[in-house]
Amino acid sequence: MTSRFDSAYHAPVLVQEILDLFAGASRALDCTLGGGGHSAAMLEAGIAEVTGIDRDPQAIAEATARLSAFMDAGRFRAVTGNYADAARLLPSDATYDAILLDLGVSSHQLDDETRGFSFREGAPLGMAMEGGATGAADFLNEAPVEDMTRVFKEYADERHGGRLAREVAHRRASRPFVISDDFVGAIRAVLGSRSGPGDFARLFQAVRIAVNDELEGLTRALPALRDKLAPQGVLAVIAYHSGEDRLVKLAFREWASSCICPPRQPMCTCRGRPLGTLLTRKPVTAADAEVARNVRARSAHLRAFRRED
Repeated sequence: MTSRFDSAYHAPVLVQEILDLFAGASRALDCTLGGGGHSAAMLEAGIAEVTGIDRDPQAIAEATARLSAFMDAGRFRAVTGNYADAARLLPSDATYDAILLDLGVSSHQLDDETRGFSFREGAPLGMAMEGGATGAADFLNEAPVEDMTRVFKEYADERHGGRLAREVAHRRASRPFVISDDFVGAIRAVLGSRSGPGDFARLFQAVRIAVNDELEGLTRALPALRDKLAPQGVLAVIAYHSGEDRLVKLAFREWASSCICPPRQPMCTCRGRPLGTLLTRKPVTAADAEVARNVRARSAHLRAFRRED
């Protein structure tokens, strides 16, 4: 079973949940265009105008081909760039009733071994969203041990992050890291023979996050995108990594609070009012049927915030 918004490039997650949150919107911003599945769903649901942003030229090409009829009708346009730079990429006076961030990587990026997002045997160490071939290799070959330790511990929750960083540094001194097997070998040397796909997945993901500056970009993007919301506009974020979800949760919680002063401060000196409403007290997750259809939906966490007038 497949969704009609799936494509060979990517299967979008939580489509109906997003449409429910964006009900009544007339202008939408899809900050992570990918294969255009979410944008297609929004356009077909009646949202009059959708702007899509993606830093991956392959995604832009795929989505514009898929949505060419909407482009011809003046209802869709695509912008190449990083969503973290949305304030610079978009008109300064542009506002949107609905803004979507679907974080992580597309199915195509994971499945195309030439992109280097995979730990499949022999795959290059790429992982750059813009399509660069050696981003992960450059990180593993050049990053200081301290930086690698932080990435492995904070982004992959790896308690042996320091040992793994030192192992990478030891190995690269005699032979550079080039393909996935090189990093997998280092992981196995530290975690032992019982390490497996789950360990490889989270550590490769940690390197990908570092290579693409993903958490820092998200931190920068959230307030900028909030300010692009029209009154009563909704910002929805789908996260797949605990660090991403934590950033979104804390930002939305702060924006929905009337006071953000330190707890023991005797007098309020902050804005003194909430900026909007938290629409998801707990993250929305994919139903069993969707996970059965698309296993990558199992780690998706959707949170949403509505701006006040």
